[in-house]
Amino acid sequence: MKSKELVLNLLTGKDADRPACYSGMGNVTTAGLEQFGYKFAKVHSDAKMMADTAASSYKLFGYECAVVPYDLCLEAEAIGCVMNPYEEVDQLLYPTIKEKVCHSEDEMTTFPIPDNITSRGRVPMVCEAIRLLKEDIGNEVAIGTYVLGPFTLAGQLMDLNDLFKLSFKKADKVNAMLDRLSNVTIEIAKALRAAGADYICIREMGATTDVLSPKVFRNVIFPHLKKVREALADVPTVLHICGGTNKIMDILNDVGCNAISVETKNNMAKSREDIGYEPLIFGNIDAYNVLVNGSPEDVEKAAIAALEASVDAVWPSCDIWPTAPIENLKTMVETVKKFGAEKWVRKNR
Repeated sequence: MKSKELVLNLLTGKDADRPACYSGMGNVTTAGLEQFGYKFAKVHSDAKMMADTAASSYKLFGYECAVVPYDLCLEAEAIGCVMNPYEEVDQLLYPTIKEKVCHSEDEMTTFPIPDNITSRGRVPMVCEAIRLLKEDIGNEVAIGTYVLGPFTLAGQLMDLNDLFKLSFKKADKVNAMLDRLSNVTIEIAKALRAAGADYICIREMGATTDVLSPKVFRNVIFPHLKKVREALADVPTVLHICGGTNKIMDILNDVGCNAISVETKNNMAKSREDIGYEPLIFGNIDAYNVLVNGSPEDVEKAAIAALEASVDAVWPSCDIWPTAPIENLKTMVETVKKFGAEKWVRKNR
């Protein structure tokens, strides 16, 4: 079974012979950049550079996907924020938002959102990168992309600490803002899908339960994730939340995405106790401490542990940090291919 067929079969509930090793988050590596002589700061605004480096992860270490973009600024920039790509810095830095569009509580429901959101900023460029990837390796691996969940997007547009506080104190105002932003997420996701993305990861990492209570998550975060999912009902989607997610696994499951992505703080045994073995859960290799700083033996051990903990696809806990050694990344993929069928809990469900 080709990697593409495996990934899409998993996501759509069809027959699959083993878990996959892929992601819905960034997969650029310094090895991929060096292969083409590209600077990291430049790839975020060039469709060919982006497609070349995304495809290199499959070509260099067998990753069963290619994912673009690499930064978290796409939607905010399209709305009107100013992005800093750090082009004058030699260090490996991801772009950030340097000029926000919402500066006070009063502006949360009044800042302008352009009507032509999918033609603004870098959205057309990322769509072109997806088309290039489809032409290059689209028959072999699934082409993925991601959008920010409404709350995480709100945290790009205004001060995140203020947003957290208002989620407790003035939930109605936050909900009004998130309802507006969910439309942005939906429209951009549809454009990325139309460009050829096979699946979409909804990254709501800002809504961490390390800060928000399950009650606030249910009342403020959930309705808008549900709205996004329902608008993308014909698209395979994976919901990713950072931090500890055990307190909200039932809520995440209720969103209705094809799969849930969890990171290393998640206790998989407790997750399965709470939502059972039918929902797909992807995770949860430590993207930095294991993939960057660990040895190949550490990576193999972590991948096997994830499989034995009942993940349905081995995913890094977040974006692959670009400096991760290719040998470690190869080990992750090869371990899943070697041991995945044997240790897959789903086969016994």
